[in-house]
Amino acid sequence: MDPIPGERSDADLLAAHAAGDRDAFAQLYFRHHRRLRRLAVNLVRDPEDAADALQEAMLSAHRGAATFRQQAAVGSWLHRIVLNACLDRLRHNRTHSTEVLDERMCAVPDRTGRSDTRISVHSALMTLPAEQRSAVEAVDIQGLSVAGAARLLGIAEGTVKSRRARGRRRLADVLRDAAPHPR
Repeated sequence: MDPIPGERSDADLLAAHAAGDRDAFAQLYFRHHRRLRRLAVNLVRDPEDAADALQEAMLSAHRGAATFRQQAAVGSWLHRIVLNACLDRLRHNRTHSTEVLDERMCAVPDRTGRSDTRISVHSALMTLPAEQRSAVEAVDIQGLSVAGAARLLGIAEGTVKSRRARGRRRLADVLRDAAPHPR
């Protein structure tokens, strides 16, 4: 996200924070928090877990600001930290799960077909393994190029392509199975 003319850039804010400026990190966070929160909620599904993952990520970024090497944009660096925190939380929840909820218990009725479609696609997306979901999320939802997604996820472009392709095939299968069948 570009700063308004006259405001400090993301890199300047991060450097100022690392140098001891008490307000710089807060300004950086408020510049990016909507996008980072949306990423966390889309990946983790549960708003409370997403908030926890985002908080853990921001603490990690706050503590690690001095280690930022400026090989990527600060926004991409923050995105990657949030992504990693979300994946960690998903792995933790998978190994510590105590109860499986029936999807019908979580369904939220909506009066518009568009919202129903969005819910169906989101539910289908959540059935994907985290690696496939992050590739689909980065390219198809966040709009990154395959190269940009590869840099963000820290994997090869070919890996992004294969995970995305497998994820999209799986999504198509899940959505096809969920669609009402004519009798």
